[in-house]
Amino acid sequence: MWRDLLADIQKIVGEYGFTLREPATSQEIERLQENVVLKLNGFILPDHFVQFLMEVNGLDFDGLVIYGVDKSLLETEVEEAIHGFIETNEIWYENEWQKQYVFFGDSDIALYCYDLTKKMYLELDKPSCTVMNDFYEFSTMLEDALKSRLY
Repeated sequence: MWRDLLADIQKIVGEYGFTLREPATSQEIERLQENVVLKLNGFILPDHFVQFLMEVNGLDFDGLVIYGVDKSLLETEVEEAIHGFIETNEIWYENEWQKQYVFFGDSDIALYCYDLTKKMYLELDKPSCTVMNDFYEFSTMLEDALKSRLY
């Protein structure tokens, strides 16, 4: 389902002469996973997030940002801005209490993350960090985030 939504977003940006980012390579994703394990306490990237990265290396659409492979882990240099998964999580971790989450993306009003304690994916209200929605799978959270910008 999220792939269909991504295709809809590609159509929209294509109308303005733009394209979505190139996919991350398997080597780039592997380097990301290795670094995530080291820097985020052994966290393993969910399969659907890996599949997302194999379609598009992060997304920045209408205020929704889904993080991609950090620029320092890419094989080739890119000019466009990428909100790197590790770099952005390190920024969120400047607040000690936010270390219970692994962040996958954000929007002007929401944070999309995994709660390491509750073992659930969450949509948090950005200003207050109160739970707005919970999900059992990354793919469901991603679909909800994409739909929020399309409909």
